[in-house]
Amino acid sequence: MNKLIHEALSEEIIGSAMTVLNNLKPGLDEKLYERALVIELSERGRTIHQQMRFTVSYKKHEIGVLIPDLIVDDLVLVDTKVVTTFTDSHIAQMTGYLSHTGLRLGLLLNFKHARLQWKRIVN
Repeated sequence: MNKLIHEALSEEIIGSAMTVLNNLKPGLDEKLYERALVIELSERGRTIHQQMRFTVSYKKHEIGVLIPDLIVDDLVLVDTKVVTTFTDSHIAQMTGYLSHTGLRLGLLLNFKHARLQWKRIVN
């Protein structure tokens, strides 16, 4: 049986996101949910890096910067969304983020509906 990586941490992040959505309700801008999630996770004792910058290079040339929403406990990359549904584009973006940050687990969190939607992406 395969064990999920960072299972307890990802469950805590998802639970925190549910708490945020239950309190704020759907219909807000994704940055508001992101900021509330930072508060919720911080109150639970988690270390959060918000909008951390990662340089992207190609053949030793800096070509840009990647700025994911949140990194929790230096282990899980979290991307907040307010979308009808996750698309291949969201998954591809998360895969790219994981590749360039060196992290193995990403969580897409969708606050669009009354019930939180999430997707685990493993690199």
